[in-house]
Amino acid sequence: MENKVGLIAYIVGCLGNICLAFLFFPVTRGSSVLPLVGLTSESSIKYHIWLGHISMVFFTLHSVGFIIYYALVHDMAKLLEWSRNSISNVAGEIVFVFCLVMWATSIARVRIKMFELFFYTHQLYALYILFFVLHVGIAYSCLILPGIFLFLIDRYLRFLQSRHKAQLISAHILPCGVVELHVSKSPGLRYAPMSIMFINIPSISKLQWHPFTVTSDCNMETNKLSILIKCEGNWSRALYKTLSLHSPDQLCVSVEGPYGPTSLPFLRYDSLVMVSGGSGIAAFIPIIKDIVYNSTTQNYPIQEILIICSFKRTSDLSMLDLLLPTDTDNTPLDISNIKLKIQAYVTREEQELNDIDVTDKKFHTILFKQDPTIAPVTTILGRNSWLWLGAIISSSFTMFLLFLAILTRFYIYPIDQNTDKIYHFSGRALWNMFFICSCVAVTASFAFMWNKKQALEELKQSEGMNNDTPKQIKSLSNDSANKSERDLESLQHEQLIKNATMVHFGGRPNLEKILSNCEGSSVGVLVCGPREMRHEVAKLCSNGSTNNLHFEAISFNW
Repeated sequence: MENKVGLIAYIVGCLGNICLAFLFFPVTRGSSVLPLVGLTSESSIKYHIWLGHISMVFFTLHSVGFIIYYALVHDMAKLLEWSRNSISNVAGEIVFVFCLVMWATSIARVRIKMFELFFYTHQLYALYILFFVLHVGIAYSCLILPGIFLFLIDRYLRFLQSRHKAQLISAHILPCGVVELHVSKSPGLRYAPMSIMFINIPSISKLQWHPFTVTSDCNMETNKLSILIKCEGNWSRALYKTLSLHSPDQLCVSVEGPYGPTSLPFLRYDSLVMVSGGSGIAAFIPIIKDIVYNSTTQNYPIQEILIICSFKRTSDLSMLDLLLPTDTDNTPLDISNIKLKIQAYVTREEQELNDIDVTDKKFHTILFKQDPTIAPVTTILGRNSWLWLGAIISSSFTMFLLFLAILTRFYIYPIDQNTDKIYHFSGRALWNMFFICSCVAVTASFAFMWNKKQALEELKQSEGMNNDTPKQIKSLSNDSANKSERDLESLQHEQLIKNATMVHFGGRPNLEKILSNCEGSSVGVLVCGPREMRHEVAKLCSNGSTNNLHFEAISFNW
């Protein structure tokens, strides 16, 4: 009986390790693997969640199974054993405790209501990996090494980027409780529409990092990067209060990213239907800008665009002001020919206002004082990022094998003599982890600093800067912000938005009716909003009577 229990516990532990081997791939934001299968880190978070829950079930059964096993053989003292030349049970029990803590706080209800608790407890993953390797040994840990190795490289590169301050150019404060921040960036920083960027503001919280949709287009706005922030939590409310009440001269921020898709699915459709709820409309802003840019500069045919957006209150309609491109860098754009229709639904206001003007409520602009010591945001690994990432992976792993061979031959072997009984089992694991971390740190740091230096040199050359680079950056930033403020108030922009928009009050859109009336051989239906909205639209698009509709969900599950 006890042998069967021990065998079952061992098998479920192996199954848990298989899940663990794939667990870190979805959360590697700069992954070189996910794009090969058409995924991004944002869209594959759900796989990380599934694998996490499944692995926790297996590891729980594994731990409970061995507790029962040792009870059946009357050897409970084994649970307190840290073996010198075999598996450490104490390390395994510590891993199990970390598993339970992270698992309990990652349940959907807890994660949504107490996100900070979830986020901070999830940082236990570092200790989890440490004691897991001490529990099973380095040889068995090689099963999960590829995923952890790639994640470690990505995490360290993100750490290096986040240590550098970013320069805020300006901020737009909308009357609906939305803030648009403009960050100075290098012209060499390229990103695709539907990208996200993580931002940290130490004056609000030194530890909290929040992801937001990038609303700028790198082709039009080469010197700045914009993100949209909706006041829906304590952190965003504190930011809105700081900007609206105090109007600071400077605001120190740090960023990670941006991260985005490698392909743009919306370009292959004849027309587009964009369905959004609340601040979900932010995901469509860079798409519309990209369509306008391509139609103007590359003579692409302008797609017909229908936006179906739901808002709680009339003041939220001010977000529509941000839909069309207004601030471009030496790129004249003609937005008068854009085929845009907007069906806006205000769900919590019953009384319709006469002759409502969706651009009636202006927003406030804050221009920040520029710090000459802060450089623009640059790409982590430059334009040839995939080559640099490949070089980091190959060189760091080669260095690891070389150092491991030297350690084994000249230090461990003279002591152990290939018996695997003299040199401490956990000592081998610690040496291996030390070498892996050291090699990754050395190679990634070199690649990051080299590319940052190259990016700054290219910036100086492209702008004709030498010793007065910070002064020029400041001038460009302020001119860009002033131009944005003037263009957003232009009569042409306001009139186009007003003419394209029809506002409905007191109800939600009849998506079935609207989608069934969509004409065209290939209609892309993009959805960004609550889960219920995405599921409803997906169901309508999969209906056999609407073969021309192609569903594309934009979901951010952080």
